[in-house]
Amino acid sequence: MSADARFDWLRWAAVAWALVALVVLFAVAFGSSARRDAIEQARTQAVRRAALEAGALAAEVEKFRVLPFVLVELPDVAEALTAGGAGTQRLDRTLRALAQQTGATVFYAIARDGIARSASNAGDPDSFVGHDFRFRPYFVDSLRNSQSEYFAQGSVTGRPGLFLARRAGTAAAPAGVVVVKIEFDRIERLWRSATQSVLVVDRDGVIVVGSDRGRRFRTIMPLSPERRAVIARSRQFGDIVPGDAGLRIADGVARTADGTRFLLVEQPLPSLNWRLLHLEPLAPVLAAADDRTRVATLVIAVVLTAAAGLVYWGMTRRRRAHAAREFLESEVLRRTAELTDAYRDLQAEGEERALADSRYRAAREELAQANRLGSIGTITTSVAHELNQPLAAIRTAAENGQKLLARERIDETRENLSLIVALTQRIASITGELLSYARRGRSEPALVPLDEIVDGALLLVGDTFRRAGVVLEIVRAPDLPRLRVARIRIEQVLVNLLTNALDAVAGVSGARVVLKVERRGDAVRLGVADNGGGVDPAMAEAIFQPFYTGKPAGTGLGLGISREIVQDHGGTLHVTRSEAGGALFVVDLPLEKERVP
Repeated sequence: MSADARFDWLRWAAVAWALVALVVLFAVAFGSSARRDAIEQARTQAVRRAALEAGALAAEVEKFRVLPFVLVELPDVAEALTAGGAGTQRLDRTLRALAQQTGATVFYAIARDGIARSASNAGDPDSFVGHDFRFRPYFVDSLRNSQSEYFAQGSVTGRPGLFLARRAGTAAAPAGVVVVKIEFDRIERLWRSATQSVLVVDRDGVIVVGSDRGRRFRTIMPLSPERRAVIARSRQFGDIVPGDAGLRIADGVARTADGTRFLLVEQPLPSLNWRLLHLEPLAPVLAAADDRTRVATLVIAVVLTAAAGLVYWGMTRRRRAHAAREFLESEVLRRTAELTDAYRDLQAEGEERALADSRYRAAREELAQANRLGSIGTITTSVAHELNQPLAAIRTAAENGQKLLARERIDETRENLSLIVALTQRIASITGELLSYARRGRSEPALVPLDEIVDGALLLVGDTFRRAGVVLEIVRAPDLPRLRVARIRIEQVLVNLLTNALDAVAGVSGARVVLKVERRGDAVRLGVADNGGGVDPAMAEAIFQPFYTGKPAGTGLGLGISREIVQDHGGTLHVTRSEAGGALFVVDLPLEKERVP
């Protein structure tokens, strides 16, 4: 390996490592930013959800809070709690009706001795009537402080709920206590159906309400021995001793025993002395952020690689061009020197003047040939296949003309000669259109007849359709207008759409592609329809995105470039379903408005 080659290799290796480092740095920076943004967005959403959940729970309690105040004013309450008898039966019916109307779980009245005298579920298998509730804190607190609220597991039904109690009578002569029990099954079902993780904890950190029943009556923080004793004496949670809920909370994040992490948003419930904890899973949030990072990194890597490749290609091309020029110049100098020596030799050898003159002319012709070779720039080799058909037809017509001329069939010979002339013009049209198409980057907007644009595109793809055996039907309205467009760029759009349609009908029986051109008000419409498999409506926009392709060897750039070209001309390009069941790509281009002087 030469020193220059070794230097080039080291230089490009350094460039490659620099590109890798840039991509890695971008991935780290973008990934970190994407994760922070995703977590912040998820936290904002979780805060809104927690506020709604807390509001719904507080509203559920508030609509029942007034009921104990109403119950103690019922005339049958005092009689049922002191005398019993008919007043108790009337109160049972009243409480049952109120429970059905309000949606509360149960209403009941407890006499001063702690025995329930009346209840909305009187006569039911789980009736509260006759049960002793002196051990319940809400009974004791209501007699002492007029009212009390207490969450516990029901001693009769075994179902947990919030007990709202109010003293009947005066502090000096209390008649008893009326109680409204609220259960939160409906709200818990709503949370579960919405796949939300919600936990409501009391002042001890014990979970009393939540979407996960498996964690009910478990605690998110250690309980002191004194609080455990109080809970056990009051039988607040029946025979259950609150255990660890398996949540580790720190810095706004909750972690379960299996390592699952949640964003934790806390919403206080002051009226209940509770706290609502909303848990938002972190894994989907971080996975979405990582997906965005991977896509962005891939795009950056592709862009940087493409840029480096273009730079390398340009440098290589310039180096080769420079080497070619130096070679040609040296060849010219060498051949010139040879000719000069030959000319001097010819002058010295007079007797061989004729031979020397001949050799001089031959050398001069070789020099001219070398100069011509040096002036050759670029020669396209892609026209050969397009020209094969008319060239073959010319040869066949010429051979037939010879035979017809030999048979003195002059009219038929003239027809063959006319065909040769037409085919020659066809070859000129194809080569002219291909050269014009190759210089598409220089195309400037101008008023161009729409028919010429269509005919130009058909010259480029018509033979491809014929070789594929696919019918290409052209439907164009008469008197098509002129457009102010970059002709070659619009031809490029038509060539892309027709080529895609040809690919779409590959292998289809009765394959057919229709190009329809018409005027629509102040615009013209070009539609390319096929009877292939069509485009899924859900992917109608995705196919115009860069690098999206359904072809094994496609680049995914053709449709995106075509839409950008159409939009540059103030038009639109979209896809829908054709009448034949395949795809219909529609291009709408505006006409140039008349200028007002």
